[in-house]
Amino acid sequence: MASLRPLCRVPFLLLIFFVFSLSLLRPIQGNGGSDGGGGGEEFSEELLLKPLPDRKVLAHFHFRSAAPPSAANGRHHHLFPKAIAQLVQKFQIRELELSFTQGRWNYERWGGSDPISTRNAKPPGVELWALFDLPTEEIDPTWKNLTHALSGLFCASINFLESPTSYSSPYWGFLSNNGNLRYGALPREAVCTENLTPWLKILPCRDKAGIASLLYRPSIYKGYYHSQRLRLLSSKSKGIILEQTLTVVLQPNSYTSSLLSSSDAQLQPSWSLSQLFKKEMTGKCVLAKSSKIFLELERGLLEKIVEIRDDSWSNSFFDLFPSPDREIKELENSNGQVGSSLYEYKVDNSNENKPLDVGITWKLPLVWSSVHAPFQASRFLMGSGNERGSIAISLQSTQTHDQYFGDLNDCTVPVIVLQVVPWYVKVYYHTLQISIDGKPQTLSDVIEKIQVTPSEDKLLPGTLEIMLRFPCSMLSATLSLDFDKGFLHIDEYPPDANQGFDIPSALVTFPNIYSSRSYPDYDVSDDSRCSTVCRKRISYGLTLKYCSCL
Repeated sequence: MASLRPLCRVPFLLLIFFVFSLSLLRPIQGNGGSDGGGGGEEFSEELLLKPLPDRKVLAHFHFRSAAPPSAANGRHHHLFPKAIAQLVQKFQIRELELSFTQGRWNYERWGGSDPISTRNAKPPGVELWALFDLPTEEIDPTWKNLTHALSGLFCASINFLESPTSYSSPYWGFLSNNGNLRYGALPREAVCTENLTPWLKILPCRDKAGIASLLYRPSIYKGYYHSQRLRLLSSKSKGIILEQTLTVVLQPNSYTSSLLSSSDAQLQPSWSLSQLFKKEMTGKCVLAKSSKIFLELERGLLEKIVEIRDDSWSNSFFDLFPSPDREIKELENSNGQVGSSLYEYKVDNSNENKPLDVGITWKLPLVWSSVHAPFQASRFLMGSGNERGSIAISLQSTQTHDQYFGDLNDCTVPVIVLQVVPWYVKVYYHTLQISIDGKPQTLSDVIEKIQVTPSEDKLLPGTLEIMLRFPCSMLSATLSLDFDKGFLHIDEYPPDANQGFDIPSALVTFPNIYSSRSYPDYDVSDDSRCSTVCRKRISYGLTLKYCSCL
């Protein structure tokens, strides 16, 4: 009988283990629920879909994680990624942004004045910048260690930015700072799934559930534009806020050219989630406080539609399916122009038996254009041969002065230019020439402030920060600088050197021009609704823009 006593205790031990397991799971379930428990940690997910004028589709994924301030080291996080929290604590990061981009944003066709394009259009390759809460003498060693940590975390060659020849310290040309800002870029860095996988592992549900489950790799990487971005904000009062965004431009499958008649040439292709990403929504991430999908119709499209009934998602031009849970119209501006509209779909209402497949069916051809920024910038090389030449930055007006400046008499627009060049590009800054509408200008009449950091051979890159003031009525402006290419040893050439050398993107800032979306009584994420300061990046002769929320 004594040998049977341990067997009688087995059900009791199993019961204790089961109760203990439930006690461990209960806080985790509470953290992501609607009650917002878990010590204030929160996670939300959103997806924005928008048809583009050139028969393409913009898909913008936005994930936001927040952790409350904590003085304790080694805090246990239920939702917030521990690896990111350790980066902030170890390297004393106040603000950080890292982006991986493939392709170039087309400002002429996809727009350049909405918050999505101004915040998420990035230069090709890898871009990293960070603000530190450290003494000046500790920033460079900390930056070096940070690049190594990010390189291992995201499986990329970010550690190449550790060299002083690969990063710069702008004073006011990028962001106002006290010498605690570091900026670096790798224009030639390739972007692949090995960078996306660790980026997804930071999410609470990864790509197994919720909106992230739509990230079908072949669809993403065959698109025309792909940019994944990670942004960190840290403060003692608000804690840590992590934003992860993925912006892709896709081409929906359309009819073959043999099936299109001349009258159907402008008919937009119909599309849906299942057609774009090979999957429907079957529920949200259980740890997400909110999970929503938005479909945006921009102002230029709505202005073309004459017959709009109360249910504007179903008209003679197109049908949205299924019917949205809510329609949110943008507040009209002072000119009384029609604004854009957001159609909201709640992912909470979907499941395996009732999947959510958001899409649009076009019935009649419709041609429209996106809203452009007041100026478009480009950068190009002049001269001949491999030794001497000139770098030129050109600004071209988009003929939209009235929308941004109003009265053009005695109106001026400030412009800030930041250009970082490698040490082997010997720029002669005294050769700076500026012309407006083809007429050379006296530098003292145009330049308000200038800061030059000369390059040092094999030690530091060259940095030019210049503030200009142009008349609002100008049609074009050009800045040019002469340079010589320095002599390089054979082991200093990049791989596949016959492709040439990549110069980091220039940054052209218009500090008094704003891009915003205003929706009544609705708190959309920072990527969909915020007042922003427009900043343009130029890379390989094409315009790329960046904006940060005020």
